[in-house]
Amino acid sequence: MNGDFRTATRAARRLLWVPLALVAFYVAVNWTSWQRRADLAAGLGARMTCSCRYVEGRDLASCRDDLAGIAWMALVRYADDGSHKRVIASVPMMAERSARFKDGFGCLPERH
Repeated sequence: MNGDFRTATRAARRLLWVPLALVAFYVAVNWTSWQRRADLAAGLGARMTCSCRYVEGRDLASCRDDLAGIAWMALVRYADDGSHKRVIASVPMMAERSARFKDGFGCLPERH
């Protein structure tokens, strides 16, 4: 009877690995696509929020609300660097972009 229990336990452990392997495979296959989308979202967020903040003169919280309905934008985190008139937008662990206000040109993306 004890042998049957051990066999059942081993089978249950093997079955636990199947969903984990499927999740790992799904993440591996989609990672580059997710990273591209995160990069685009961070870039859009940086440019739009910089323009909102330094061209329109609004505060960061109201600028964030402008982008709330766009896909992936809920994942973007913003930081305002007021001394350099720069906004940094990032999707944690995936992408980071920034845009800086330049007189006469508006907000321009910065190279990373």
